Amino acid sequence: MSQKNLPTDRENDSIIISYDNIIHLNMSTLSVPLTTELEERITTLVNNGYGVNKADVARKAIDFYAEEMAIKDVLEAEQELKDGKILRGDLDDLLKQV
Repeated sequence: MSQKNLPTDRENDSIIISYDNIIHLNMSTLSVPLTTELEERITTLVNNGYGVNKADVARKAIDFYAEEMAIKDVLEAEQELKDGKILRGDLDDLLKQV
């Protein structure tokens, strides 16, 4: 491919901007009151490079929390199995017991 067929920097910027706009079209907005302490924590995370802005840090925090809760649920289920808290039998019969 010759050099003149490569996209210019300005063309690359347009592609990135367009891609970024597509992603944001599918997002909703959430307004959450924050204590001064929480806002300072978010600002510190942005300043330390954990997100490009406060919204990005908040989205990442929600994803992280959801993953942690999923891991917690799996660990609790594994512990229930170890403790012998398991149901066996016909599902219809088990439902009648609940």
